[in-house]
Amino acid sequence: MIPASQLERKRKSDSALGLVSTPSFPAIVGTADAMLKVAEVTLVGYEKIGSGNCTVIVRGNIADVRLAVEEGSRLAQELGQVVSRLVIARPMPNLEAVFPIGSHLVEIAQQQRGYSRLSNQSIGLLETRGFPAMVGAADAMLKSANVQLSAYETIGAGLCTAMVRGSIANVAVAIEAGMHEAERIGELNAVMVIPRVLDDLETMLPVASCWLEKPLPLLFADKVKEKEKELVKLESLEKLTKSIEEKPDS
Repeated sequence: MIPASQLERKRKSDSALGLVSTPSFPAIVGTADAMLKVAEVTLVGYEKIGSGNCTVIVRGNIADVRLAVEEGSRLAQELGQVVSRLVIARPMPNLEAVFPIGSHLVEIAQQQRGYSRLSNQSIGLLETRGFPAMVGAADAMLKSANVQLSAYETIGAGLCTAMVRGSIANVAVAIEAGMHEAERIGELNAVMVIPRVLDDLETMLPVASCWLEKPLPLLFADKVKEKEKELVKLESLEKLTKSIEEKPDS
């Protein structure tokens, strides 16, 4: 059990919680990116609650969280994708114990803060209503530019998002081609291009397993059980000497 004094220190050092909700995955990723770049806040994660609704969650001091929520809401409103927003000062420990907003998640994220190794690459997100339109758009993006399909995400209400990675120019060309193909096949819902991706956001984005490099497990040989050696009973030295003496000369 965490001592009350330690919980109090955590609440003082990490004293505010900010949430912004949108009905689109590209919009929530763009909102999270804007919030991280405008203020000194930490991305705790995002919650998918069905029917296409997603909520981004950040933590930090009250002033930074308010600034981040304001900027995130402004961007979401420009996209026509804002649902609701909330700032909570000094959230209670019981709230942190039940909801996915705990300080321990912040500590993990803080260890990986900064620009990712892919910060010189862009990420493009294209969201459609319907799986065939997303697959067709992803195919068009891969054929039109030098990009890689990194993952896809579904958030309910038929909304599917394909994510591609590459240089800014290539991602822009790919998204343009994907938009036309998605509109030809079905319904295009939203697009987003992010030139630089912070590590906080990078670690929260889904990545297909084929792109993950996992360390190989160390293989240890099983300990071979040695066969117990049988003891051989030797004849007494006196008998051996006698048998040698009695042996006839050749």
